Amino acid sequence: MCQDNTYKNLFNGNWVTSKKTIDIFSPVNNSLVGKIPTMSFDEVNAVIANSKNSQRSWADIPISSRASILHKCATLLDDNIDYLSNIMQREIAKDKYSCDAEIMRTADFIRFTADAGKHLEGETIGADNFPGFKKNKISFVSKVPVGIVLAITPFNYPINLPASKIAPALIGGNSVIFKPSTQGAISALHLVALFHAAGVPPGVINTITGKGSELGDYLVTHKDINFINFTGSSKVGKHIAVIAGMVPMIMELGGKDAAIVLPDADIRSASKDIVAGAFSYSGQRCTAVKRVIVVNTIADKLISELLKNIKLLKVGNPEDGCEITPLIDNKSADYVQELIDDAISHGANLLCGNKRTNNLIYPTLFDNVTTDMRLAWEEPFGPVLPVIRVENVDQAVKIANCSEYGLQSSVYTKNIDDAFNIANQLEVGTVQINNKPERGPDHFPFSGTKSSGMGTQGIRYSIEAMTRSKATVLLINP
Repeated sequence: MCQDNTYKNLFNGNWVTSKKTIDIFSPVNNSLVGKIPTMSFDEVNAVIANSKNSQRSWADIPISSRASILHKCATLLDDNIDYLSNIMQREIAKDKYSCDAEIMRTADFIRFTADAGKHLEGETIGADNFPGFKKNKISFVSKVPVGIVLAITPFNYPINLPASKIAPALIGGNSVIFKPSTQGAISALHLVALFHAAGVPPGVINTITGKGSELGDYLVTHKDINFINFTGSSKVGKHIAVIAGMVPMIMELGGKDAAIVLPDADIRSASKDIVAGAFSYSGQRCTAVKRVIVVNTIADKLISELLKNIKLLKVGNPEDGCEITPLIDNKSADYVQELIDDAISHGANLLCGNKRTNNLIYPTLFDNVTTDMRLAWEEPFGPVLPVIRVENVDQAVKIANCSEYGLQSSVYTKNIDDAFNIANQLEVGTVQINNKPERGPDHFPFSGTKSSGMGTQGIRYSIEAMTRSKATVLLINP
């Protein structure tokens, strides 16, 4: 897979090189992590043709055999936690605890997917329960694969997010073409190597690396791609949805997740939870808490507790066990700084942070953020948290719903009636009650509305999305 620090792509069971490569530098110290290939259109065409041929034989393999291979992959993940964690820390600057947790969670995800796939069953339907029909027809409905699944993933979860697309696609009998983000591709290729080592047949998983700006449109519009499973920015997701035509897809896009805090909330517990939700992996998560909307009567008390918990965060490099680590690149840090500067210029009260060293931004908290500030609406993908004060719950819900995003929201209250009443009003895919936004457990449905995505993930939901019902109708005694 790697020779002289140059990684290769998996193609038809072999690791192959390309003429051009891209250097991958660590966000931690700008050291060279490795080189990945930049594939040409001709190479992409060969991959797609191979995936199409390989899928047919994979679909004929019994589900129990597919499940056995996935279980082997999960075991290999468990056996390689330290190795993979070290690579992730260097490549994406994620702290060790989060890297380890991501790998262990991914192994569990793959096992659960393997077992869930064993329940992929069809049904038999009689005609006579529909008005006007007799017992002369029977529909045999089976679940069949959609074909080639194109999986496209971002940098922030280079093990878990690929597996959450690949494993359900494989158990459903599909072949997978995997296009990882450029940064994060090295970690992702190691994951694919484990699927390969576990016994996934040649061509059933193929990888394509290179810049999305060069290869992306060609891939998503190729006539032989049967399903697109994409996680990334809302801007790119909307672009794919427009140009890909009628290809079915799942989109996990951006978010501006709100934590709504009511007067009767457990302030200590809520503040601890909010800080963890806002600042873990430096806020580089679609489900990070990206704004706090708090009723004014308790705002001072909540902010005091938020500051206490923020001061406990350790800032530095991932190998030192820090929660706040360098952002993925300087461009990302520049964007976060823009939002900080805009908030200050419009009168927001800076309570802590606004300190930067290259792409490392210290945890930043603002009070009195108003709706005319960019920070109230834009997704920073960094360690900055705005507090928006409101007079009542209705105002809180209105501000939460005015966002173009609709991924998740949290409601902190001791009143279960209030919690469910607010949850029913919020225009999001998931409402967390007295808990930070997060993805999981992985068999729960995970979806977004508006600019936050389309389709539903979650193990069973993903398997169902990447298979289709096929009916064979038998006419009896014609």
